[in-house]
Amino acid sequence: MHLEKRILVTGGAGFLGSHLCARLIAEGAQVLCVDNFFTGARRNVEPLLDHKHFELIRHDVTFPLFVEVDEIYNLACPASPVHYQHDPVQTIKTSVHGAINMLGLAKRVNAKILQASTSEVYGDPSVHPQTEDYWGNVNPIGLRSCYDEGKRCAESLFFAYRHQRNLGIKVARIFNTYGPRMHPNDGRVVSNFIVQALLGRDITIYGEGSQTRSFCYVDDLVDGLIRLMGTSHDVTGPVNIGNPDEFSILELASTVITLTGSSSKIVNRPLPQDDPRQRRPDISKAKEELSWTPRTKLKEGLIQTIAYFEQLLSDQGLRATLNADSA
Repeated sequence: MHLEKRILVTGGAGFLGSHLCARLIAEGAQVLCVDNFFTGARRNVEPLLDHKHFELIRHDVTFPLFVEVDEIYNLACPASPVHYQHDPVQTIKTSVHGAINMLGLAKRVNAKILQASTSEVYGDPSVHPQTEDYWGNVNPIGLRSCYDEGKRCAESLFFAYRHQRNLGIKVARIFNTYGPRMHPNDGRVVSNFIVQALLGRDITIYGEGSQTRSFCYVDDLVDGLIRLMGTSHDVTGPVNIGNPDEFSILELASTVITLTGSSSKIVNRPLPQDDPRQRRPDISKAKEELSWTPRTKLKEGLIQTIAYFEQLLSDQGLRATLNADSA
């Protein structure tokens, strides 16, 4: 990667964005990280702040941004139910207005642009595993719709710019991803279970725990995004990027308890509205078009993630806050 390549990452101080920024810097790019810090955190990009090729700007993508860049990774949007349901109107604005603003920027400066879409566009799927040509089963007015439909609309906008302006777009449908720098209070299943186990609290499973998920380690996911951005103009996606190894939520909880050596007990709670029963990507397209397949096994990735949360929880103030929230 040449030094003169200037890359914008929106949501760059978030969980995924910070890993992407670090990887792009390591490959020699100049990185402009944009974040409004709603779910992102300055500490996630702290190691990059003194790097001569890294720049951090506080900005909300629902407002236009005027910069000169060669590539744009549009990752800005809260991605966990706890956060995106906190302000559903703002979540929709971030997905839709954010996409419009970033696509407008890409058109003005003739930049390639990648949209971080989501497996949630498939809703509670009636097709398993999910392929990119499946249109999905989404409740358009449910609690999750601000995120699901916002992302679906963003995809539509990307392809409209492609058809109307011949813009160089890429759309990645990201499946459950985990790893260091996950937000400790985001309500996602991996971070929830690890924090509960490390605090010795009951591990809460919604329903019977028979619902399945596929968990992709963050390093593998970032590799997939960069490979997709590097493809020719003809490759637009959408492309599923995720790990096809499928685990029940109960299996995940048991594995976390074992790896943390926790005495936590598993307790059951009612299943939330529109919670998908199954989630597993068909990654045939990613294998064929990106030569990509995830390499990190769940146990290996969980060990790295648990180590991060152990270090995070050594902060007594944060530990006390999380203990209070769990009580």
